[in-house]
Amino acid sequence: MIGRILFIAGAVAADARRRKIIWVVVFFAAIMAAAIPSLPSYGAGVVEAVFREVALTLTYAATMVVTLALAANRIPSEIERRTIYGLLTRSVRRWEYVVGTWLGIVLTVAAVVAAFCAIIVAVGWIAYGEPMLVLAQGGLAIWMEAAVVAAFCVTISSVSGPVIVSVAALTFLFITHVRSSLLAPDTIAWRLYPSLDAFNVIAPVAHGSGVGVSYVASMAAVLIGWAGALLVISVMLFGRRDL
Repeated sequence: MIGRILFIAGAVAADARRRKIIWVVVFFAAIMAAAIPSLPSYGAGVVEAVFREVALTLTYAATMVVTLALAANRIPSEIERRTIYGLLTRSVRRWEYVVGTWLGIVLTVAAVVAAFCAIIVAVGWIAYGEPMLVLAQGGLAIWMEAAVVAAFCVTISSVSGPVIVSVAALTFLFITHVRSSLLAPDTIAWRLYPSLDAFNVIAPVAHGSGVGVSYVASMAAVLIGWAGALLVISVMLFGRRDL
């Protein structure tokens, strides 16, 4: 079971490395990160904090683009090319295929986020003489949120095509980040509202000393809860799909 899931994850990651979108996004993200210190607004103020905030925002945007590019069309393309049938006839269960696909996407996104973080840490070190390793916390939070988004994309793609998956994923991101604008805090509705705000650590990372171990643990719990629930739904939907 574990071997089959890891095999599928490895195949997904290997296929992702061959896709040009990843390298294009990484390339342009590196150029933009290198250009951040030259922005006109850097003449005054706390320049290091501004750099961290802009760099993390850039990393977030690039990571979500890569996640959508990898996850939105993965299952639909395999069904269209009929490559999925070869896997399912080799004693691979449908739930193993779904979980392995998600895991492969998540591992690929982890490598991309690590590359982004290495780039912005290097740029910050060169520009300001400070390693800014706290940016790694921001990268971890971004990767965790991307893992949830990937699970959502896998769920929708189990029954739909890439266009609907992309639109649904963008809507999902919007809905899960507007709780504070719609509801008063510490109310029942606020607690029940589906939110990914737990992964938004840009402010403490950019303008403070980062977050503690307990908060990282809470983010991991949110990731497990969201991804677990979405993957269960995905397995149920894909299991009932007529292939």
